[in-house]
Amino acid sequence: MNLKGFAHVYGDNVDTDRIIPGKYTKTLDLSNLAEHVLEDLDPEFIHKIKDGDILVAGENFGCGSSREQAPLAIKAAGISVVVAKSFARIFYRNAINIGLPLIELPDHSIRDHTELSINLKEGIVIETDTDQVHHSNPMPPVMIDILNHDGLVNYLKVNGDYHL
Repeated sequence: MNLKGFAHVYGDNVDTDRIIPGKYTKTLDLSNLAEHVLEDLDPEFIHKIKDGDILVAGENFGCGSSREQAPLAIKAAGISVVVAKSFARIFYRNAINIGLPLIELPDHSIRDHTELSINLKEGIVIETDTDQVHHSNPMPPVMIDILNHDGLVNYLKVNGDYHL
């Protein structure tokens, strides 16, 4: 799975309330969630991004509550992948389960607006303007399959649960 887009960089400890404020979590209308993604952290975020862009963060991205609306809002906004130094574990699981790719790069120094090319299968992130290469752990094949099926529910519909 190869992804390419421009980085939108934020810091450490971006919690699920910053990703999607609680007052918007009473709906499953994905377009409504997308309109409000990161609005408390960066009110212009939704106007700056284009489909396929990449959200980049520091440590502990997605900490806070276990709400699935946080990765759903990011995905619905058109973000193709989230790169962070580390993720809250429940956010990581929720993101993969809904089909949002993630990659952990503990030592990155990616700057805002940098174009990135990402190979999830190999765990490689390339800053295309400088050709700087970052290495992460490759994503396990079953997780790539889940992402290729756009989430766990679709994966299980096709494969059943014995492949997990």
